[in-house]
Amino acid sequence: MIARLAIASLFARALTVGMTILAIALSVALYLGVEKIRTGAKASFADTISGTDLIVGARSGSVQLLLYSVFRIGNATNNVTWESYQDIAARPEVEWIVPISLGDSHRQFRVMGTTPAFFEHYRYRRGQNLLVEDGALIADLFDAVIGADVAETLGYAVGDPIVVAHGIASFTEHDDLPFRVAGVLEKTGTPVDRTVIVSIEAIEAIHVDWRRGARIPGQSTPEAVLRDMDLTPQAITAALVGVQSPLQTFALQRAINEYREEPLLAILPGVALQELWGIVGIAETALVAISAMVVLTALIGMMATLFSSLNERRREMAILRAVGAGPGTILGLLVTEAMLMAASGAVLGMAIVYAVLGVARAQIDSAFGLWLPIDPPTLQELWVVLAVLGAGGIVSLLPAIRAYRMSVADGMMVRS
Repeated sequence: MIARLAIASLFARALTVGMTILAIALSVALYLGVEKIRTGAKASFADTISGTDLIVGARSGSVQLLLYSVFRIGNATNNVTWESYQDIAARPEVEWIVPISLGDSHRQFRVMGTTPAFFEHYRYRRGQNLLVEDGALIADLFDAVIGADVAETLGYAVGDPIVVAHGIASFTEHDDLPFRVAGVLEKTGTPVDRTVIVSIEAIEAIHVDWRRGARIPGQSTPEAVLRDMDLTPQAITAALVGVQSPLQTFALQRAINEYREEPLLAILPGVALQELWGIVGIAETALVAISAMVVLTALIGMMATLFSSLNERRREMAILRAVGAGPGTILGLLVTEAMLMAASGAVLGMAIVYAVLGVARAQIDSAFGLWLPIDPPTLQELWVVLAVLGAGGIVSLLPAIRAYRMSVADGMMVRS
């Protein structure tokens, strides 16, 4: 009975009710969208590197090591000597190890020196391999493999020359030894997309004629001579390590952190990521709080709509009272209307989020490297719908109580 009356009343005020439902839907969509992006960002950061058990670098902070070695943000405080790298590689717990050498750039994109093992062992997004979209991997000393963003932004294709700059944002270039684009990697949504990858021997080759960050005056070693030289690096920036067994991870980490030859740091990528999210947790909480306030504002707007509609419904309330409607009927009618509007808005808001995801997921991944999966509604999302439903019932109590208190005489009175 009450439900039928509530539905009929809502249809009678379709325009006002529709605008209220739309406001609630957009606010719920904003809240759920922020949650999707927040959890998607965490998952994307976590999926940037998977299958790597430890990251080794010079002793600094774990977050700093993670940022410069994986996300190419910031710089290392020191390097790891090649002898220490070989000692770690020779340990029985190590299944594989990949050296990384950073420090140079190309038109604001980071240049990374490494070995073919990087393409073999680097994993992202739950174990996916790096794939070449065009060309091939590094085969020559001065070959370079570039990420998808580098190729798109700079318009590079296989065979184009690349001149590496010394350092970050430097105007000094290694123009005497240009590289050649050998391959372009498929889009990954990771910092690899914004990286120029060369061999670690090539990093040594372009710095043969350099000392302490400057070119040695009057010295220029021919390329043919460089190719015959021993280009084993003296130091690297960091190393990615995979262990034989997960049970050996902590023992190897402790051994590296206690390494006596030089101060080193070994971190677990997942633990360092948790530390990173702890640092940015305040901004994350603020964003969620703002979204929740938008939802609350929409619900308050619904309450204001109910209050403003009471003057138009005075006669309706008076007739209901006159035919014997009790307090429960009056209260139940308005609360039911509010909960129907809140439920409709919440469900529509959820539908909007999934519709936007279905249309824009690929574009979001391409533009921001965030992969937002379209999964069935989570328990948290269902709790949000229930919370909006309950809040809609609560904010409708004041208008409902006021409607009940209207007297029959006042309701039937014709005002001039």
